[in-house]
Amino acid sequence: MTTPPPQGQNPFAQGQQPYGQPQAQAPYPPQGGNPFGQGGVPTAPVPPAPPARRFNKKVLRIVGIIVLAIIIGLVKWQLGKTDAETTSKGSCMHNSGTQTDPKLKTVDCSSSDAQYKVVEKFDNTSDDSKCKTVADAEIAYYQTGDSHDVVLCLKTVK
Repeated sequence: MTTPPPQGQNPFAQGQQPYGQPQAQAPYPPQGGNPFGQGGVPTAPVPPAPPARRFNKKVLRIVGIIVLAIIIGLVKWQLGKTDAETTSKGSCMHNSGTQTDPKLKTVDCSSSDAQYKVVEKFDNTSDDSKCKTVADAEIAYYQTGDSHDVVLCLKTVK
């Protein structure tokens, strides 16, 4: 007759727990990338962190509104300019107002409406005496306005 091995010692067991005793598992996945927990039991993978958003939608909307307001302001400023402000040297003008209250409009120089030709233009000034030094200048027209002052030295188109 053989004697049974002493309690707790099993010569055939190789690191195994005796039957009936629970195995302990780690509460978190093991470090080092091992996908298996203690005792070879797989653990649930940790999902990767969501990618960080580069721009917050609210900030993007605010920036868009600011850019749109700037564009609208620039368009209104450009459309609000008079012909005297936007004309250039060599352009022709027509006075649709009176001599005391002129309203100059830019016209084609070959048009029958062309009354004056711009000989010189001075921006950001209302000193109409500058036209005295300009050759061929017969009339000095100055305009002061919200956007900027301008002086036009004009000669009559014959």
